[in-house]
Amino acid sequence: MSKTKKVIYQVYPKSFYDTNGDGIGDLPGVTEKLDYIADLGVDMIWLNPFYPSPQNDNGYDVSDYTAVDPMFGTMEDFETLVEEAGKRGIEIMLDMVLNHTSTEHEWFQKALAGDPYYQDFYYLRPAKEDGSLPTNWDSKFGGPAWEPFADTDKYYLHLFDVTQADLNWHNPNVRQALFEVVNFWIAKGVKGFRFDVLNVIGKSEVLIDSEKPGSSQEKRLYTDTPIVHEWIHEMNQATFGTQEGFTTVGEMSSTTVENGVRYSKPDAKELTMIFQFHHLKVDYENGEKWTNPPFDFIELKRILDDWQTGMSDGDGWNALFLNNHDQPRSNSRFGDVENYPFETQSMLGQTIQFLRGTPYIFQGEEIGMTNPNYDTIDDYRDVETLNNYKILVDKGTPHDEIIKIIQSKSRDNSRTPMQWDDSEQAGFTSGTPWIKVAANYPQVNVARERQQGKIFTYYQELIKIRHTNDIISEGTYRGLFLDHPSIMAYVREYEGQQILVFSHFYAGDVTFTLPEEFQKRTATKLIGNGPLETFSPTMTLSNYETIAFILD
Repeated sequence: MSKTKKVIYQVYPKSFYDTNGDGIGDLPGVTEKLDYIADLGVDMIWLNPFYPSPQNDNGYDVSDYTAVDPMFGTMEDFETLVEEAGKRGIEIMLDMVLNHTSTEHEWFQKALAGDPYYQDFYYLRPAKEDGSLPTNWDSKFGGPAWEPFADTDKYYLHLFDVTQADLNWHNPNVRQALFEVVNFWIAKGVKGFRFDVLNVIGKSEVLIDSEKPGSSQEKRLYTDTPIVHEWIHEMNQATFGTQEGFTTVGEMSSTTVENGVRYSKPDAKELTMIFQFHHLKVDYENGEKWTNPPFDFIELKRILDDWQTGMSDGDGWNALFLNNHDQPRSNSRFGDVENYPFETQSMLGQTIQFLRGTPYIFQGEEIGMTNPNYDTIDDYRDVETLNNYKILVDKGTPHDEIIKIIQSKSRDNSRTPMQWDDSEQAGFTSGTPWIKVAANYPQVNVARERQQGKIFTYYQELIKIRHTNDIISEGTYRGLFLDHPSIMAYVREYEGQQILVFSHFYAGDVTFTLPEEFQKRTATKLIGNGPLETFSPTMTLSNYETIAFILD
């Protein structure tokens, strides 16, 4: 199946389904639930890391790239999962963390032991003449980006957690070793890769201070540098580029449309598509994540429109998503899960899935799982959350306000256990889960949703529509109503056919008049979640209502 028709389901294994009662989801748990995933209708499963890891950053601190952490099962369990998924027409995509390793990785341990070959695998730098750190860079998880390298006079670079040492891609031996990792998993039958923070691998060999630590100017010193494209192309040619129909997606934080096109246009031979996150920063006050303002709807539309238009113009390809393991639940973020759970989730799902790109569904989204709203910091596990809790406390932010911010922004919001039924621990485990189950699991769970809910069946329908309508998978995009305060709208077009999509992002009714070019046209409702049935020059959308019309 072409990239344009594929729909990808993201499984966070640690929180999906636990078969052995240790409170941690495992690979046999994914295999056991394959029929459920197949029933949804998706084509591929993206699995977050299950490699050996000290779990300081929930598996993104890898200590062995070509093994399975015993907490998730065995290599045989993984091979069974690939085989069983294949029987159901589902491919497997793995998460590759190639910017950094855990400090427990054999390469780093050999570097610590004094092996110069492996010391050149990392960014080791001496202090400045005045004794200060090699540069003034901030870690993305808070604090400085440098840590003393054992008891030497050097420091190692870590853009993320202090236990995640950045790899030196300038060293051809590093690239060769990483390409061997990629090929190892291709040989295991994997059909896709998601590359973690891939656009920051291109740090310069000579590192310089930023004008202001933690600023966007600092990020530009190591983000989207020209050599990144060179190295991704090299990886493509040495690994997955030789595989027919292979799917790759790069996580590209703080990237630009121009770079997004270069990463994903077919003739560049880099990646199939990219994740970018600008549209998920519209509830950051002055660009600061750990704040809690209302989201800026006009800005959300503007960013999505810029990326849809720009990537289309340049023959690039978007990954379409509002949810993943690093983001709060979009229904809690952009809707009203108390009063309009079905309307909110179906509206957000349709808005994203009808765009030009490849849609990703994050586990639990298809049943309307929400942020857990833990009311104590003790229930949170995420290193970024805990670091920023301390930072907010030190700033003197009132405690109630800190908890509200964390309830809205923590990465743990999406990492709570999958809610399978209304039994104890939501049917996720017979033991004590590694992180607390959301309190609303008796109302929001797979069993209840399949019996009497409407979200899962709506998602099934959205997926069928992409699979069977070339206009959704292949068509052009054009934004409408970009300045409207509550409606997002756009037109998709392919071979003379047009689909119009209207989504109301708020409660209450809103009446709107069609643009003149459509006023004399007739159209048929393709799918919608509310009372509107008929296409006319003036229409009214209800609470969180979405509708798609195919023009006659």
